[in-house]
Amino acid sequence: MAKNANGAKMKRKVYEGELRKLQVELCRLQDWVKQKGSRIIVVFEGRDAAGKGGTIKAITERVSPRVFRVVALPAPSDREKTQLFMQRYITQFPAAGEVVIFDRSWYNRAGVEYVMHFTDDAQHQRFLDLCPEIEKYIIDAEIMLIKIWLEVGQEEQHRRFQARINDPVRQWKLSPMDLESYKRWYDYSKARDLMLKATDSKHAPWYIVRSDDKRRARLNCISHILSSIPHKKLTQQHVKLPKRTTKNKYDDQASLKGRNFVQEKY
Repeated sequence: MAKNANGAKMKRKVYEGELRKLQVELCRLQDWVKQKGSRIIVVFEGRDAAGKGGTIKAITERVSPRVFRVVALPAPSDREKTQLFMQRYITQFPAAGEVVIFDRSWYNRAGVEYVMHFTDDAQHQRFLDLCPEIEKYIIDAEIMLIKIWLEVGQEEQHRRFQARINDPVRQWKLSPMDLESYKRWYDYSKARDLMLKATDSKHAPWYIVRSDDKRRARLNCISHILSSIPHKKLTQQHVKLPKRTTKNKYDDQASLKGRNFVQEKY
């Protein structure tokens, strides 16, 4: 439910109007990133059903995938398990003129891997110790790093999981791992707190977005990202469509006669 702290529901029309304004600004940011050759990483973390996918979709649905690239890595392969932990993430880092959005990131080690015991305590602690140093190297390489944690409450997560169970087009979003994370709420809370304590650094701070209200969370998150990246509107050349030439003109619809067309059911 899209409600603020006072329980007032944001109307869809208001939300869509505000989202449109922010998406226009994202397009301006895109032009600036391309022209300046900037390299930007946005990390999205949070509990399952916190709204990462919907927020990322709101960011990317009006911009070019050649500039805004979403990375959602699967579980590591047997080969990747033998590599340096950060190795498979670093290969996805942005080149000039790119914004890379990580839908979950190297912070898996501090979250799911730690809670589910896919990593031991020593590996977990080593990650927490080294992560701020690694992120300092990223920033020193002139890559902008923005870290977002979406925080959803117990009741809202329960409601969203139940909605997935009851909705056939969303059932695919509910995995056995999601059910385990639901069961281990407090283990994830402790893992979150350990992560924030160790990695909420001055050079790469975490920003927490309360996401019980999906609409407001998306707007607040996009607004924060835009305000975090210094940019300005670039002057665009006015585009005018050229006249179509009639040279070599022919009936290009008649030439399709007899081809296989999709049945027009709608």
